[in-house]
Amino acid sequence: MPGPQVDEEDSGRTGSPYLPVPVPPQRERSKVVIKADLLPAVSVLSMVGLIGIPLGWLWAQLAPPQRSQVLPDGSLVPTELESWHQFDALVIFALFGLGAGIVIGVLVWLLRERRGPVIMIAAVAGSLLAAWLASLMGEAFVGGMYEITEPPEVGDVVTEAPQLDTPWVLVAQPFATALTYGLLAAWNGTDDLGRRLG
Repeated sequence: MPGPQVDEEDSGRTGSPYLPVPVPPQRERSKVVIKADLLPAVSVLSMVGLIGIPLGWLWAQLAPPQRSQVLPDGSLVPTELESWHQFDALVIFALFGLGAGIVIGVLVWLLRERRGPVIMIAAVAGSLLAAWLASLMGEAFVGGMYEITEPPEVGDVVTEAPQLDTPWVLVAQPFATALTYGLLAAWNGTDDLGRRLG
């Protein structure tokens, strides 16, 4: 079926028979701010890192000690079921790290005028520093709580301080911080993450 016929004379007078498509105005793309965020990023890194001290103290209060028996060669062997406490101490530290990472991610996101990758990197680095500091301070705190004052004899049962056997547990807090901040940024959906709305 043939299409509509356009009179050439008429089309010459009025132009194209089709309506022009409006072109939306080009918006200027948001740029990543680096220089202005460097000093606040250092503040965020140091403040987040200091959270490791109370986290280490909390872990020292809640991590269960391990009861072990002294063998003739001087080594210590955990008594029945006590070896599970080694895993308990590790999980408690990881859960503290995950919880702290989520809270840090949300609080740093609330700094609307500073949202962006610079502050996110600072928060993640501060979380790693906090986890490392929490492990050092936590082991220092429990070392004083379960100190053995007299040399034990063979067959004695002694209480060993909880300890962190793997450095991988330090990854929990920065991972939770990065994940929380990233999810909030994806949920926001604006180019500048709402910085100009603040």
